[in-house]
Amino acid sequence: MAEEIAEVIEDDPIEVRKAKREALIAAGVDPYGHAIKRSHSVGELNERYAHLEDGDSTEDAVTIAGRIMAKRVQGKIAFLELRESGCDIQLFCRINALGDGRFADLCDLDVGDWIAVTGTMMRTKRGQLSVAVDSFELMSKSLRPLPEKFHGLTDKETRYRQRYVDLVMNPEVRTTFERRFKIVSAIRRYMEDMGFYEVETPFLHAIIGGANAKPFITHFNALDRDYYLRIATELPLKRLLVGGFEKVFEIGRQFRNEGMDPYHNPEFTTMEAYAAFSDLDGMMDLTEGCIKAAAEAACGSLQIEYQGTPVDLSGTWRRATMMELASEHAGEEVSFKRSREELVAILEKHGGHAEAAWGKGKLISEIFEAVAEEKLIQPTFVIDHPLEISPLAKKDPENPELTQRFELFILGHEYANAFTELNDPVDQAERFRAQVEAKDMGDDEAMGFDADYIRALEYGMPPAGGVGIGIDRMVMLLTDAPSIRDVLLFPHMKDEVPVGGNAASAASSAAEAAAPTGEAPAASAAPMDFSNVVIEPLFADEVDFDTFSKSDFRAVKVKECAAVPKSKKLLQFTLDDGTGTDRTILSGIHAYYEPEELVGRTLIAITNLPPRKMMGIASCGMIISAVHEVPGEDGEPEERLNLLMVDDRIPAGAKLY
Repeated sequence: MAEEIAEVIEDDPIEVRKAKREALIAAGVDPYGHAIKRSHSVGELNERYAHLEDGDSTEDAVTIAGRIMAKRVQGKIAFLELRESGCDIQLFCRINALGDGRFADLCDLDVGDWIAVTGTMMRTKRGQLSVAVDSFELMSKSLRPLPEKFHGLTDKETRYRQRYVDLVMNPEVRTTFERRFKIVSAIRRYMEDMGFYEVETPFLHAIIGGANAKPFITHFNALDRDYYLRIATELPLKRLLVGGFEKVFEIGRQFRNEGMDPYHNPEFTTMEAYAAFSDLDGMMDLTEGCIKAAAEAACGSLQIEYQGTPVDLSGTWRRATMMELASEHAGEEVSFKRSREELVAILEKHGGHAEAAWGKGKLISEIFEAVAEEKLIQPTFVIDHPLEISPLAKKDPENPELTQRFELFILGHEYANAFTELNDPVDQAERFRAQVEAKDMGDDEAMGFDADYIRALEYGMPPAGGVGIGIDRMVMLLTDAPSIRDVLLFPHMKDEVPVGGNAASAASSAAEAAAPTGEAPAASAAPMDFSNVVIEPLFADEVDFDTFSKSDFRAVKVKECAAVPKSKKLLQFTLDDGTGTDRTILSGIHAYYEPEELVGRTLIAITNLPPRKMMGIASCGMIISAVHEVPGEDGEPEERLNLLMVDDRIPAGAKLY
């Protein structure tokens, strides 16, 4: 039995490490260390002793600590690679210096363990700066092996879920977040230098306001009522202007219960700022200065590159009206002079779709998004937004259908949104009522009527400018990160337990995840209950074989998958269909799948359907899924959808018969 246990342990690295931990405790050694006083950081040693020649040694004693990233034992000498705060140094360990017992203990350490060492500085004959170790102490025993060094941690979903391992294994990820910290610090310093106070406002709001977005809802037990996680900090900050704080800003989290894609996350960080006696021009100057300060701090330059596209942040950034840009890129006039029918025709001509409730202002905004937005590569302030889409902005005195508002676009994406703030309580109340009417008509993103904010305005708010800047998107730009998840330390992910799994299967999955490697879970998942499933009746009409055989069903590999901008339903697939040319297919399944979980999967698609434009993108085929219904919590039928995913050993382009 002992031999069997030993054999199992030898095959299981986690059990081997657990056994070492137990042995240490039995010997009276705490495997989880204590506070120590370090003489230097590894980075300081690398800099201070860079001058040492090959073979030089010193009597300079140092004490450092870090994680073992590599270990190599050669007889009576061992070499360890120690990493601390992203910097590495070699540990040169000799049996003559440590003694037989301690040298054996050192050789028993594992890659991933944290240790503290004391020794003297030297450079080996091969030119490697090292610490000649005189003594060491275990600071924390690692029970899980790190990913293999030369392949590292490369799976994106695993990297996002286990960011702590990602930071250890991928130095460039650590660099990204160090830049993020510098960006936030630079923004804070810039705003303080401009005379702004940093303030804190509530996360829980009784009424949603400050933006058009779907909120998260929570229950406040002490008050026995529902509250909303904030979607913006605008209204509380402007209340402070009423109270006499003339320049305020807040860097904080916002929460919007909407979709996820490479540029959007439901929980995100913004900087909002408000300045009394300022206006739109003042906010443009502030925004430009703030982003330039962040770029200098993170990149040391205003000439940057994002995903291969050069971006010039220097100079004075372009300022153009929304209608000017929409007309320029649509090739015809887009303005309030056109009839609603004409604007609808322009929008549909460019792949958009008009809702019956939209007025001219909303249509002009949609046309701008369809024809111009993605073409704004260099920094551009888009000014003069329609009143219909800007309920908190002050009207343009020369054209009451427009507002004094801008959005900053870089590389086709919005980075900032600003207003000359509305401070007329009567006008503001009218706009709130319009928002309430929109909500009553089914717009779940419309604002509520905030009577307390109207009351605050009635006490008098000075003329003011306000701006909101997306921190996460700015970090993406300045770190050349392709996805917002690459700049969030702990991005939200779907449960590892499949959606729709019952409690028993979830518990089983959790037990399997918690079980040591190689150990089977205690119980298998409960079988799925199909008794309440409703399927669509089979077609009564028959189809002849020749017609059916014309449909070309093929296995396709998902190379890329992303949410379609401005759509809550569509995913855009880039597929390998075996022809050597990428195929694009759009599918309205975002409610059921996140893009990243489908990359690498093998699906089934019909490949010989004529191209069909959706949101201005040609979709060449159809991905096959299975649909059924189950009763929802209210008893009403709810649709369930599953993509047909097949064995990954099936090659791309394989035909189905």
